[in-house]
Amino acid sequence: MGNAVNWWKQFAENHENIKHSIAGAGAGIVSSIVTCPLDVVKTRLQNQGKAEPGSKAMYKGTLGTLSRTWNEEGIRGLYRGLGPTILGYLPTWAIYFTAYDYFKIRWAHIGENNREWMLHIASAMSAGAISTSLTNPLWVIKTRFMTQSELTPYRYNNTLHAFITIAREEGFRGFYKGLGPSLIGVSHVAVQFPLYEKLKVWLHADTNAPGASTSILVASSLSKMAASVATYPHEVIRTRLQNQTRKPYKYRGICHGLAVIGKEEGFRGFYKGLPTNLMRTVPSSAMTILTYELLVRKLEGIKDL
Repeated sequence: MGNAVNWWKQFAENHENIKHSIAGAGAGIVSSIVTCPLDVVKTRLQNQGKAEPGSKAMYKGTLGTLSRTWNEEGIRGLYRGLGPTILGYLPTWAIYFTAYDYFKIRWAHIGENNREWMLHIASAMSAGAISTSLTNPLWVIKTRFMTQSELTPYRYNNTLHAFITIAREEGFRGFYKGLGPSLIGVSHVAVQFPLYEKLKVWLHADTNAPGASTSILVASSLSKMAASVATYPHEVIRTRLQNQTRKPYKYRGICHGLAVIGKEEGFRGFYKGLPTNLMRTVPSSAMTILTYELLVRKLEGIKDL
């Protein structure tokens, strides 16, 4: 045990950011398992457009979609896409938190002269763009798993089968469908994390005093809610672009998708699944960030032994 502690101390001193990678990946896995059923519901609500004549019945609301999925597909239906979600969160949060802390240190001069909020925005957007670009193929697969059912024209047996099928039928570009809206969605973290950092200060969450964990939960929940509402339309566009498998595509890009959804579904079309998304992402984000903060402090404690 002593050798293990000594090894960690030496490793942590030489690789400061490793604790952020471990904490971020662990936090992402925990939250993805707990909230997967709501993620399935949100994705299916986002994906359905204007009802076509003779098409299957539409999903209706969070409870209605949960009930229908359970009745038609059982427990497996509620956990479709969990595999690629976990595979996606492992690198996503590890890359994101590591890059976020790296850029905060690298660009510390930006935060001088009472401009710390600019440092948080620059760090959050840079980290978000890097993690999103590197992991987009897994999110395409996750979206397709979550929306596939007995009636969908494509069927993937597992993550590897999905990779092979997409590569064969759609080529490399198939893995990067929806990347444009995802990069636009980087503005989400540019809202969330600066607000989170500010709320942590206001709520005294950066201390080890009793109640600090509650303050972290409150700060992360409020910041996530504000960011989700502000940037939600990009998620609807991203889901529909990622889910297109047969040409001719209904949505030929971001601008065309915006125009089609606006014409066919109106303003509400851009916010389909928002209540479900808030039910999923707010506690998920709170759990992720709390787990991350606690793991970082625990790893720091081991380092300081």
